Amino acid sequence: MSWEKKAKARAALQKEIGFITKDWGGKIPIALVYPNTYYIGMSSLGFQTIYRLFNAEKDVVCERVFADPLFMDEAGPISLESQRPLADFSVIAFSIPYELDYFNVIEVLKRSRIPLLSSEREEGDALVIAGGPAVSANPEPLALFVDAFVIGEGEEVIPELVAVLREALTLPRNELLRALKKVQGVYVPLFHSPSDPPVARRWVRNLDLYPVHSVVLTEETEFGGMYLVEIERGCGRDCRFCLAMCIYPPLRERSVDSILAQARQGLNWRKTIGLVGFAVSDYSKMDELLDGLMALGAGISTSSLRAESVTDKLIKAIAQSSATITLAPEAGSFALRRVIGKPIPEEDVLRVAELAEKHGIRRMKLYFMIGLPREGEEDVKAVGKLVAEVLNRFEGEVVVNVSPFVPKPHTPFQRIGMASEEELEERLKLLRRLLGRLKVKVRAESPAWAMVQATLSRGDRNIGLALAEIAKSGEKVTPSRWEKALEKVGLDKEKYLGPWPRKEPLPWEKVVRI
Repeated sequence: MSWEKKAKARAALQKEIGFITKDWGGKIPIALVYPNTYYIGMSSLGFQTIYRLFNAEKDVVCERVFADPLFMDEAGPISLESQRPLADFSVIAFSIPYELDYFNVIEVLKRSRIPLLSSEREEGDALVIAGGPAVSANPEPLALFVDAFVIGEGEEVIPELVAVLREALTLPRNELLRALKKVQGVYVPLFHSPSDPPVARRWVRNLDLYPVHSVVLTEETEFGGMYLVEIERGCGRDCRFCLAMCIYPPLRERSVDSILAQARQGLNWRKTIGLVGFAVSDYSKMDELLDGLMALGAGISTSSLRAESVTDKLIKAIAQSSATITLAPEAGSFALRRVIGKPIPEEDVLRVAELAEKHGIRRMKLYFMIGLPREGEEDVKAVGKLVAEVLNRFEGEVVVNVSPFVPKPHTPFQRIGMASEEELEERLKLLRRLLGRLKVKVRAESPAWAMVQATLSRGDRNIGLALAEIAKSGEKVTPSRWEKALEKVGLDKEKYLGPWPRKEPLPWEKVVRI
């Protein structure tokens, strides 16, 4: 084990508030792995929540692991809390929000000398489990590598999962997996037969029973200056492209009292409370919540806002402690926004821009997609026109984020094919030219990587063969290298990128009911 790795892990801990350390004696050791960097992982409220939930079990010691060059070399990553390698843990639990992190999952297992394939693991090998939005939507691309998936929200599953581990972790491996299969919301690929019903997603009925807030505070992350509190989960809107709408229904809100109680706790450490939800401005008791937070003397920051529900009071409250607001119109024209189920009137977007200018907000982030169903060149040009109208009303910095549309499992657009990479590149080129004239910052996701994401998002179990091929080659993952891996195992990428025939079964329908 590298002493340099251990020193860097200890240095990271010294900058943190709230990390959890436990004596290992008589406890189930679980490595909670975020398959990306420390900076990104510690920005994830979901990851921090699972860390707290596992450690709430008295006979569990859960430590964080990251696929981060700071803490990982050819010998694999080490845990932050005790600087141990993954081989020391009985359970390896991956928290996976994004499909492109699948490559890091494979890399972590490979470097840690853990057999890649679930079918090749023997008695004494670690149990590999996984959860998170990406695999809750479609676990099949990782089904060859993961022993058990948690489908849905973890709050109610984790105590039941730990109860099984408590009783069955020392049993023969097949008996342990069969015991896990009996837990509602757990999918065990090795023992899931075609005659089995789809695995039912687990979800929390009453959010107030499970507070969700920052657990470990560090400046070394995107939200380092604030204490995050989830105020709602799910979404009451009907955006046809949105995975969150499909894997987190129904819309549930926390009570104002519950949010304020968490905020009081957070103000011991940070001056700003970050309100987290899929559409924070839709929270039904926002005025009451703002009054309560301001009475506590809290600064207020928010995740993405829905333009229709933004009020003068909300923008004024944000402006007192935050310089940035975020809107996601997604498409430039109202006609296309209506097609995708997000019919935000242009007037509302411009009204928010005026409020931002009125109250001294210094930056607006706008999110758009290209390659949407029924999108034409005029729709792309409409993005430039909308941004120009925003600039006529807002004098601060405008940052435009552009991402290619990727059809996601379980959404109304799940069977729609992607635009070609060439078409996406042309539309992105046009958009850059239009926005370049306006002198706004443009941050765009790569169309080539979007194609990779789509194959992973819509993949079946055969995609795992290509992931194994990538691991075997040892080469750096690039879009072209991924295409070669698909070809090597006899897969046609167009099967995953093109439209899915209406009567053809979908991989995720076999195992998951969302």
